[in-house]
Amino acid sequence: MKAGILCPISALPSSYGVGDFGKNAYTFVDQLKKSDVKIWQILPLNPLAYGNSPYQPYSSYAGDELYIDLEDLVNDGLLEKDELKTFNKQAETVEYEAVRTHKEDLLRLAYKRFEFNDDFKQFIKDNKWVEGYALFRTFKLTNEGKPWTEWHEEYKEFPKQQSFELLPFEKEINYQEFLQYYFFKQWYALKKYANDQGIMIIGDMPIYVGLDSADCWLDQEDFLLEEDGTPSFVAGVPPDYFSEFGQRWGNPIYDWNHLEKTNFKFWIDRIHSANKLYDEVRIDHFRGFDTYWKIPTSEPTAVVGEWVEAPGYALFDKLFEEYPDTHILAEDLGLLRDEVYELRDHYNFKGMYIFQFHYKDEFDFDKVVVYSGTHDNDTLMGWYDNLDKDSLKDVELLLDGYKERKLHRQMIHYCMDLPAESVIIPVWDLLGEPETSRFNTPGTIGSPNWEWKMSRFTEFNKEMKFMKKIIHDTNRDETL
Repeated sequence: MKAGILCPISALPSSYGVGDFGKNAYTFVDQLKKSDVKIWQILPLNPLAYGNSPYQPYSSYAGDELYIDLEDLVNDGLLEKDELKTFNKQAETVEYEAVRTHKEDLLRLAYKRFEFNDDFKQFIKDNKWVEGYALFRTFKLTNEGKPWTEWHEEYKEFPKQQSFELLPFEKEINYQEFLQYYFFKQWYALKKYANDQGIMIIGDMPIYVGLDSADCWLDQEDFLLEEDGTPSFVAGVPPDYFSEFGQRWGNPIYDWNHLEKTNFKFWIDRIHSANKLYDEVRIDHFRGFDTYWKIPTSEPTAVVGEWVEAPGYALFDKLFEEYPDTHILAEDLGLLRDEVYELRDHYNFKGMYIFQFHYKDEFDFDKVVVYSGTHDNDTLMGWYDNLDKDSLKDVELLLDGYKERKLHRQMIHYCMDLPAESVIIPVWDLLGEPETSRFNTPGTIGSPNWEWKMSRFTEFNKEMKFMKKIIHDTNRDETL
């Protein structure tokens, strides 16, 4: 039995305005090790696009240069120490655009001093997607940052026609490749360090890609698009306990008929890439492999749409035929039909139990990972403070007998007592953060979503002492 912490990279303390792969990430791992935590779960690392959401990325393969550690570039002789300037060091939120501007100048300066070595060349050779992604970002810059559906025609149609010479763009393409080289160089070093400490990394993969993404631009035939590239239908979910109007995400819908004819190459490559990046991959909105909500693009909400069956069994059969060591965690939340659980159980994927949703429900804990909440929930304390009287009584009855003085600790202790193999606690729940620290509210866009971060480790270290005690008390201190 194991315990874990959910903490996005962006939420780590940082001297440069956003959590990154630098020394504080290693300090975080050291504290997990010291406290006998065996799992670190993060959110997608792909390049943030619309609304700074990690679920609307510019690519399924690339990493966001936002997380590159500038001090490592100093160690490699690409920056001088006195060129680094701290930025929003004590801020409790991430100012994404300001941070990007701050880091961009330094990253471009480092690139000017970088010499293309054999290691870089091997990275490009081993990662075929890099060239296409670098081209996408270069063309996006050339077209004033507009979505690819609004680019000048020759850029928009380049994947199909390749009608002009790329030499004038070579410098920018190489810069984008340089960013990816350093992103993966630093990430794999951090992951190895965590693994060497006995800590596994659970990553996260959105089931859909953004319309304005290299994936969609390069593989347009894999999606249901109009001639001009705009989506014929968009993804989302109908009304549920998250939202009375449902969630209209706006992502393009897959052309599953075409994907099946290609032996699901798009999906198999995508999942395999994620499994190299992490030890296990949580696939967001797993139910979309059983049935997906298909919303006409003209609809302003997700209320109008239809459920359409997806070839989930055919996809996963092919995936495990090619990559039998794939490790998947299924996000199986929401109002689901029985067939979703049958699909999940057929491949022995673990599902999710969320305390805030399920504390009244009977569960087979052999089939789930327990969470106090997720990135889409209110914080534990925010949730508790908004309970009605009857629900408050139910929760107080559950917690009767737990002696911790702080209420959030009682709820965490309760979760850790549940008989699941793994229990994962979001860092904001561990810290007892209020409703104002909520990481994301589904169905809403922009600030303050995705912006919360720890400004310092002080309180975290105190709570991790409690975490270590509870881990031992609940026998969750096994060695991997």
